[in-house]
Amino acid sequence: MASSSCNSGELAVAGDGAELILSLPEDVLALISAHLRPRDLLALSAASRSLRHAVSGADKAWLAQCCRLLPTASHLLAWRAAVGEDDSSSAAAICRFLHSSSPLLGLWAHQNPELGNLVTVVPGFLSLVAVRSIPQELSPRLLWSPVFELLADAIGRPSFLFLHGGAAGDSLFPGHLAGGGGGLHPKSNTLLLEAHTCLLTTGPHFSRLAFADRRRLLNALVAASRVTLPPDLAAAPIFARSDADLPLLAARREAMLRLHRDAGGGMVRRSEIEERLIGARKPTAMPADTAGDRMRLRRSFSAVAGYVRNSLRQMVTRSASANSRVEYAHPKHLPLDEFLRSGESVGLSLRGARMRLSVYRNWPNMHDNCFALYKLTTQAPMPGRECAGLWGGTFGWPPGRPDDESKPGKALFFLLLTYEEDSEGKLLLIATKVLEGTHYVVHPNGSSMFTARVTEPSTESFPWQTDEESRGVEIRRSFAGDGIATGYGFRYPGTKPGSLFVLQDGRLAFVWRENKAVLTLQRLDLEEMIRRGECVPALPPIQNFAYLTKSYSNVFAVAPSTGGTSFPASPRKSGN
Repeated sequence: MASSSCNSGELAVAGDGAELILSLPEDVLALISAHLRPRDLLALSAASRSLRHAVSGADKAWLAQCCRLLPTASHLLAWRAAVGEDDSSSAAAICRFLHSSSPLLGLWAHQNPELGNLVTVVPGFLSLVAVRSIPQELSPRLLWSPVFELLADAIGRPSFLFLHGGAAGDSLFPGHLAGGGGGLHPKSNTLLLEAHTCLLTTGPHFSRLAFADRRRLLNALVAASRVTLPPDLAAAPIFARSDADLPLLAARREAMLRLHRDAGGGMVRRSEIEERLIGARKPTAMPADTAGDRMRLRRSFSAVAGYVRNSLRQMVTRSASANSRVEYAHPKHLPLDEFLRSGESVGLSLRGARMRLSVYRNWPNMHDNCFALYKLTTQAPMPGRECAGLWGGTFGWPPGRPDDESKPGKALFFLLLTYEEDSEGKLLLIATKVLEGTHYVVHPNGSSMFTARVTEPSTESFPWQTDEESRGVEIRRSFAGDGIATGYGFRYPGTKPGSLFVLQDGRLAFVWRENKAVLTLQRLDLEEMIRRGECVPALPPIQNFAYLTKSYSNVFAVAPSTGGTSFPASPRKSGN
């Protein structure tokens, strides 16, 4: 009987595995954990109570996960101190945050304005920080403005939202991540700024409102929910530029959590929102004669608009894009008052969704009627596809340098390079414009600046023998391709033949064959450029999140009085 009891005990240990895990040295467990994903550890801890106790108490296992994602050990120590739990709980909370918020990291964009609307999400201090790169000329420091921050709660869920916006850098607008972290799809390709009336129950969806009502509601919410940081923290950094910033970042995070709590998470009573909406719609008084003239003019315009609308309705219906028939296209809009009646209060929310988007050459076909940002797919370099990733550069040879003041006015271009196969299975390298530093846009946002046929070597020679340092130029490889040119109007540019050269120092240079215009690129570490860059004032919060108005100039430019830079005209001749 004793032998039988002993055998059954051994089977129980083998089936559960908790005692085996607890018997392992922590260093061995950390080594094993380094080869697992956070979800693997979480799944293991959910298998049984004993495994939950064993895994949650394995401090080094969670630390190994955190060290894979955080830049330095000092950051990890500062984050754990900010969580304020015991060692194992703090490590698990940090790991949970890093894993659950990872779908937001990377590059996001919107079609408007056409110069470029590029938003980068990077790790902050127990938070994610979204910043916008400002279209600009080549300079030593990249200009950027904050868009939003998403802070972790006590157990590591990305929960607390703060929108940025307005000229005053201390203004914040609190909200929540939709679903308390559950509103973030693991493969999110769209970030939606919305309003919600209840955090716990399901009510009418914000997307069912008409566009005008959605815009009015969001503007009313930011007007009612604005909070400000204490004066001593208003100028604090929003992410660590060095370890010396960590104590100040910890104090800033505590202040933001306190603001979020005191503001009720940004929830505003329905009655206050209704008053603001009614006040915003009150017409301003005007002289009687002016009012009569405007009324007659309005009726004339209405008659013309009705004729045009009826004439084009069928055409517009047929030409609607595939993306317009998804989540934000409802046959019948929900009245705004019905949406507001679903709860006693309303607040801002951010939702990460996976939507069906048509994509052409790595550029999504974007909605023009919802407040959203769209994920850009960034390919990692690999053998045979070494040029994939984000590149930046200028037109002209020799290429511009950030610290060269003798040649000002060179527009800075950001291009996202991706590989695709054409209909014949041949590999193409496509350079998509995501940012253009000219004063007035030359090429549409998301257009292909050039396409190189990787399997077709170029027969052209590089036009220059020396670089900016008077050193000889060595060419490693060259490919035939086509570069963007003035063709069938702004929206549908044509192409002209050219060649892509891979230089010995790692730079790329695309040369148009006809007039020898050259675009020189080097690989960018955008996160590091942002950390070393300069923060500039942002637009009002809703426009700052998603600028929906069609524009061909730099709406994000800093006024000269605030230290902004000038923006050059077209960097190329009109023939290319």
